[in-house]
Amino acid sequence: MLFLLLALIFGTAYIDRVGEYKRAVKETTIEEVNISDIPDGVYIGEYDVNFIYVKVEVDVSILEHRQERGKDAEAVANEIVDEQRIDVDTVSGATNSSIVIKKAVEVALKGAA
Repeated sequence: MLFLLLALIFGTAYIDRVGEYKRAVKETTIEEVNISDIPDGVYIGEYDVNFIYVKVEVDVSILEHRQERGKDAEAVANEIVDEQRIDVDTVSGATNSSIVIKKAVEVALKGAA
């Protein structure tokens, strides 16, 4: 009986965290940064939504990316460099990780401005 009670408590807590994670991703907005106003250099930014965390070095290299299935989203970094803008398309099948990476780049560049 105690095992079932503990399983129910931990299961409920996990479900709550998943809901918070999904809400955090949905509410994440990406603001455009005028890249031409940013002095040359290397900038670090990070963004965390519980189940996905990313730390980027903007010159642009991904320093750390904890995720479950979003490894393909790391291609977003190359798109940002190629297109010279942050709000590039997300990677299908890795949408949440794409959003978190773009937000970390924004954080890094806003710290530079």
